[in-house]
Amino acid sequence: MSISQQRRADIIDALRRGTVPQHGLDTLAVGLATFEAAFDAELESVARGRGQFKAVRGEYGSGKTFVARWLRERAHRLGFACAEVQISETETPLHRLETVYRRLIERLTTTDSPSGAFRNVIDAWFFALEEDVIAQGEVDSNDVPALMQATDALMEKRLGEVVRAAPAFALTLRAYRRALLEGREDLADGLLAWMAGQPNIAAAVKRYASIKGDIDHFGALSFLQGVLTILKDSGHPGLLLVLDEVETLQRMRGDVRDKSLNALRQLMDEIDSGRFPGLYLVITGTPPFFDGPMGVQRLPPLAQRLAVDFATEARFDNPRAVQIRLKGFDADALCEVGRKVRDLYVDGRAEGSQSERLRHLVDDGYVADLAQAVTGALGGKVGIAPRVFLKKLVGEVLDRVDQHTDFDPRQHYALTVGDQELTAVERAARSAQCVDDVEIEL
Repeated sequence: MSISQQRRADIIDALRRGTVPQHGLDTLAVGLATFEAAFDAELESVARGRGQFKAVRGEYGSGKTFVARWLRERAHRLGFACAEVQISETETPLHRLETVYRRLIERLTTTDSPSGAFRNVIDAWFFALEEDVIAQGEVDSNDVPALMQATDALMEKRLGEVVRAAPAFALTLRAYRRALLEGREDLADGLLAWMAGQPNIAAAVKRYASIKGDIDHFGALSFLQGVLTILKDSGHPGLLLVLDEVETLQRMRGDVRDKSLNALRQLMDEIDSGRFPGLYLVITGTPPFFDGPMGVQRLPPLAQRLAVDFATEARFDNPRAVQIRLKGFDADALCEVGRKVRDLYVDGRAEGSQSERLRHLVDDGYVADLAQAVTGALGGKVGIAPRVFLKKLVGEVLDRVDQHTDFDPRQHYALTVGDQELTAVERAARSAQCVDDVEIEL
């Protein structure tokens, strides 16, 4: 797979910071081949007008966020719009679907708009509607009032059930277009912000469109229907929505947790009922969320919908199931991704003695040694080692070899892992595993 220098640099920079790259994940993917066919088939099903739901489970460090972004790249290549929303107790509580909807719109991306794609999608839709009206030959393209009227009529026809369930959706779209034609950009911006679920919109903006209040829990579902219709009409076959880190629900207050689980059940049922054609909803979470008493199991109807037998060997798992598990990294996989990163780094340099030197000093043997050392520093748990391992490999080894001609990692580098650079889970992994591990000074 060819990759641009800019994309290569973005990947290396993200790994240097210890984060998951936003793009180019095919170059780093390890152990995902078993899921490719199932994911592609489900994306194609969504593109044909169906809704899909998928739950991805895995321990910390198993690559849940990586898989979500890898899937997003595959969806983008098919023309999908995508959004990744992290569930949190304060910023994005799942039981408040109006907040989830707002984050979705804020993070909406397309291949043409890597961020903030909502306005571009709306404008492209209106352009497509006008082109369809003109193509019918019944309206003169120079007759602006007649064109507006015909476009509004076609808009309401296309939105169909959305207009009946949420008339404010069509009212706001019509007012947005009128404000643009009148050159009132401030009103147009405010109306689009209201449609995106933003709070604290000026009263004058709402009066202009004859709308009241803000989008609520139920209104958010109807607005999501409308967004899916607009995406389809704008040439996007569907929307991939990832709700990441849903296991945070376990830390919430009991009543909030129960409401959130019920909201998740509601979303699943609405997808199954056909309310959201073109929506591929993916959630990610840890095994305790799916199996423990503080998660999915608290709501039996949801537990039944997500139930999958994982008692058999992982190699016999069904990638088409509603819930799939990530096996996480073993020593071989960790070394493989390390080699991929090393090669990506070296291939970004001009061919010559420097590239040869990088490959010689950071050879496969050294990559394996570093992987083993990082794993040992994290309590021997390979599954949580990838983030720290890749950060050390790029920022403390490859960068130094690249910049200092006399640097040899085998002679001049000794791995150190400080608590301040670790997450809570990583710190817990390297802490004492039993009473015998605790050293007492006498």
